[in-house]
Amino acid sequence: MRKPQVVRAEGLPERVTVYEVGPRDGLQNESAIVDVAVKADFIGRLAEAGLTTIETTSFVHPKWVPQLADAAELLKAIDLPPGVRAPVLVPNERGLDRALEAGVAEIAIFASATETFAAKNLNSTVDEQFTMFAPTIRRALDAGLAVRGYVSMCYGDPWQGDVPIEQVVSVGARLTELGCHELSLGDTIGVATPGQVIALIEAFGKAGVGVESLAVHFHDTYGQALANTLTALREGVTTVDSSAGGLGGCPYAESATGNLATEDLVWQLDGLGIETGVNLEKLVETSVWMSTQLGKPAASRVVQALAG
Repeated sequence: MRKPQVVRAEGLPERVTVYEVGPRDGLQNESAIVDVAVKADFIGRLAEAGLTTIETTSFVHPKWVPQLADAAELLKAIDLPPGVRAPVLVPNERGLDRALEAGVAEIAIFASATETFAAKNLNSTVDEQFTMFAPTIRRALDAGLAVRGYVSMCYGDPWQGDVPIEQVVSVGARLTELGCHELSLGDTIGVATPGQVIALIEAFGKAGVGVESLAVHFHDTYGQALANTLTALREGVTTVDSSAGGLGGCPYAESATGNLATEDLVWQLDGLGIETGVNLEKLVETSVWMSTQLGKPAASRVVQALAG
C-alpha cells in the first residue's frame, strides 16, 4: 500500500492523539439500524488498527437517537485491549446513571454555543444547559470518571449565522470550571476557516483555558477540515477528533456533512512525521469492511485512493 513521503515541518507537535468518534458520532446519523455485533466488531477493528481512544456510544434516550439504543448491550459485547480508552456520551444525569451501571471510566457531555441549537438539541437555553450539566459532571467526577466537554456550533450556526468568539469561549470556560478536563471545539456544520481557528484558540488562551486542554472537531462540508486541523496543530493542539471512513454528520443540523475522515487525517500526520500509533493500512481495511456493512462507499478520500 502506498504511503506518504515523510517530510517534517517546523512548529508542529511530535505526537497527536486521534480521538476516534466513528462508532458514536459516525453511526448515529445512519437511518438503518446497525446490528450490535457489527458495531462491536467495528470497534474491535479500530483498536487493532492502533486507535487508543474510541468513543463507543451514547446513553441518549432511544427516542432521540434510535441507532444508539443498544448502548448497554454494546458495551457488554466489546473487549478492548489494555490502554484503549472507550468514552461514552451522556446527555444528563439519567444517561450518567446508565453509564455508571455499565462501568464506564470516561464520559463526554455535549453543550451548545448558540441559543437555537441549545433549544433544538437540548431543549434548553445556553444558560440553562449548565443547570443540567453541573450535577452530571459533579457526580461523574465524584465517581472517579474523566469528563470531556463538547462545544457545538463554535464557528457557525445554520439558523443564527456567525457565532461570536466570546460566546464560544464563555460556554467552554464554564465547562472547564465545572470540571471538564478537555474541550472539543466543534465545527458542527463545517464552515470554519483557518483564521477563525487561530482566533478561537487564542481567545481561549486569554481566558485562561490553555491549548493543552483543547481538542478540535471539524466537519468537511466546505472541504476545510484538514486545513483547519493543520492550523490547530500549529497553534499547539494535540488531540484531533475524526471518524473512520468519514462517517457521520449531525442529526440535528441537516446542513452538516461528514466528520473529518480518520484516514485522511492519518495520511497527513504520517506525511508530516507526526506519531499517532495508527496503522493506516489496517484502518483503511476497517473502513472498507464497514462500508460494505452499511452498503455505501466510504467518504474518505484516502480510503477511495488506496482501496479503489
